[in-house]
Parts: sequence; structure tokens; C-alpha cells
Amino acid sequence: MAKKILIVDDDPIIRRVLNALLRSKNYETVFAVDGTSGVTVARKENPDLIILDIGLPGGDGFLLMERFRNLASLACVPVVVLSSRDPQTNKERALEAGAVAFLRKPPDNNELLAAIRKALGESDESAQEKVGSP
Repeated sequence: MAKKILIVDDDPIIRRVLNALLRSKNYETVFAVDGTSGVTVARKENPDLIILDIGLPGGDGFLLMERFRNLASLACVPVVVLSSRDPQTNKERALEAGAVAFLRKPPDNNELLAAIRKALGESDESAQEKVGSP
């Protein structure tokens, strides 16, 4: 069964790009466009992972991470923060708030996929190929 990833981002281009990338890797995607719908969709869909923007209308990403951590059904769901905000001031804060990774927009696809696989406890495809080759 495909792992479900919730993408919470108000940028339609980012949502489209992430949707195409993640679906090509056999992940199921669901979306929210602001802080309010982020919590609602997360509670309804029970995602395996959340990709979260920091700068959102209706409650920023830090507030959402706090809300997720306070809901029993979402407290253990890994969060990958994807933001155009300055990493110098936001990366540490995001990690302290419970994010498992902080990536800059636009993300490097390989870096994003590696962070997702690690957060989901999936093995790295390239590592498997190396093990299987002579």
C-alpha cells in the first residue's frame, strides 16, 4: 500500500511539482493550502508524512507543528519542512519544533526524496542497487 504524504503549501506550483515527483515514486498525495485546512486534512487523511511550508496563511508552519504534536493521532507523524525562509534563523527552530528535516525551496528532488525515505524508514533505492551489483 502506498504511503500517504500530506503537502501543506499555499504555492500551487510547488504543490503541482511535488505531486508529480511523489506520485512518480508511488506515494499517495493529499493537499492543504493553509494552516486551518492543514490540521483538518491531516486529521481526516492520517498521513504517513507531512511536507510543511513555514509561511502559510491561517497559521504558520511552526503553529501547525505544535498543533500536530498536540493531537494523539498526528503526534508521531514525521514532518519535513520545505521553506523559502532563511535557514539560518528557521532551520534550528523547525527542528526544535519537531521537524525531521528542513529543506529550502525549491528543493533538490534527490535530497527531498532521501529525507522522505529516511523519515518513513524506507531503504534507499540506490543503496539497494549497490548491494545487488557485483
